[in-house]
Amino acid sequence: MIALGCDHGGYELMQEVKAYLDKQGLEYQDFGCYSNEAVDYPVYARKVGHAIQNGTCDKGILICGTGIGISITANKMEGIRAALCTDCFCAEATRLHNDANVLAMGGRVVGPGLAIKIVETFLNTPFSGEERHERRIHLIEHEGENE
Repeated sequence: MIALGCDHGGYELMQEVKAYLDKQGLEYQDFGCYSNEAVDYPVYARKVGHAIQNGTCDKGILICGTGIGISITANKMEGIRAALCTDCFCAEATRLHNDANVLAMGGRVVGPGLAIKIVETFLNTPFSGEERHERRIHLIEHEGENE
């Protein structure tokens, strides 16, 4: 299950993402927002993060105007590794190397065609499982342990 969240700046692009997920038959839970009316992006980042933390969802997609604020908020949550991606190379690399569990995008930065390719790449790329990447993820999650 994929957790979805956006603010007003990401609302239109999220509609494109939902249409793609529907077409692919992929299950998702939409945590909002539900219109172009101005809202606060941290609310939606936290809803998606909590769904991943409690095991309701495996991955998440967050969209705000730039993708920056919503990814910063998500990354403050334990166990969340949100990656702001503007191209397919970044989406592939963050899955392979960082085992990112949340994709963040900017609705005012990435067009719908590219966004769908980024989503597809993110969802279809597995974590490599290589020892060096496992070690680095451990260092990310356990700040100060090996300093």
